[in-house]
Amino acid sequence: MAQLIDFKVLTFDCYGTLIDWESGIWDALQPLLANSGRRDVTRALALEAYSELEHLQEAETPDMPYPDVLSRVHGRLAARFELATDSELDALFGGSVGRWPAFPDSADALRYLKTRYRLVILSNVDRASFFESNQKLGVTFDAVYTAQDIGSYKPNPANFDYLLRRLQGEHGLEPPEVLHTAQSLFHDHVPARAIGLATTWIDRQRLSEGGSWGATVKLEARPETDFVFLSMAEMADAVRRETGD
Repeated sequence: MAQLIDFKVLTFDCYGTLIDWESGIWDALQPLLANSGRRDVTRALALEAYSELEHLQEAETPDMPYPDVLSRVHGRLAARFELATDSELDALFGGSVGRWPAFPDSADALRYLKTRYRLVILSNVDRASFFESNQKLGVTFDAVYTAQDIGSYKPNPANFDYLLRRLQGEHGLEPPEVLHTAQSLFHDHVPARAIGLATTWIDRQRLSEGGSWGATVKLEARPETDFVFLSMAEMADAVRRETGD
């Protein structure tokens, strides 16, 4: 059985894994909800609708920059819940990624893991949005690959093909040395497993204990994962135990 210390690089999804995108999304929806005066659109309803509409938008416009994707999704959410929006509100939501908070354990965990691994981002955003988020994460990543660079959004297999090509060509890393680390089963674990990558599930939503899917597309069956932790802090502690740090 593999151990965490068998790997040389940790590749990360960012949003949902390191950045609390659900809280960020919900906070960014407040101007729309306040503008309408509606109180019946709950966080759970909004996030479930978001998961569906974001995936649809990304599939329809795979080369659209993420802030524009979010602006379109905001308009679709407004239509779904019969809320009044306008281009200013749509754009405000589209530009909200940099305001989404990091999970409280992300920066400390990453700083420790950086002493043991190379750290790489594979994210469904644009470079400018990630740059803003990275200010909250406390480390310099060894490489950052975004949907803007690739021209498609996860779970498209092209994103993981791109990741492996760049890791091999630029860093001399082979697939068995890579551990993909992510919260989203839909966006990350299914395509990562399909190309044979080892994976760590950061189960922020406690789905393994019957939790909510939140802003993530639901799956009928859970893919296999090599490791499961409920937080980045738990993962870092597991590495410490293996290394004796």
